[in-house]
Amino acid sequence: LQECSMTQFENANPVVYQTKERVKTDKAIFDDSQVDEIDAGEIFDLIRDINDPEHPLTLEQLNVVQEELITVEKTEREQFVHVTFTPTIPHCSMATLIGLAIRVKLIRSLHPRVKVVVSITPGTHSTEDAINRQLRDKERVAAAMENSNLIYAVNKCLTPRE
Repeated sequence: LQECSMTQFENANPVVYQTKERVKTDKAIFDDSQVDEIDAGEIFDLIRDINDPEHPLTLEQLNVVQEELITVEKTEREQFVHVTFTPTIPHCSMATLIGLAIRVKLIRSLHPRVKVVVSITPGTHSTEDAINRQLRDKERVAAAMENSNLIYAVNKCLTPRE
């Protein structure tokens, strides 16, 4: 995965969107006798507060992630979470880092048996095929997470802002 530098803004004046109201936590989710299926809303809640690497805004505020672009599929043996994200501009050099941050957040948050697929919304980035291949390649993602500069950048995206 490519390394990123943040020397200047590519999108100096991004559009900021209104965020969705947060759903109150139902105490039933803490009941171990209940089977709690993962749904798009739960996945959205996990990734909505990821920080944009370029602006002091979240991915939700920039409309990069949307609950409508998340699907959850379950087969007999596996569960798949598909997250599609939309970069703010078609040539965003931060798209790989954003996708990596989403993928890492979900891998850290979900059961290891849940398969995570992160990709760019079709037609929204000039190099979406290359970035999607990078994000789907487990070995490249693992290698990226061994790169101290990339892990620092990902952790910065995942650290809640005050």
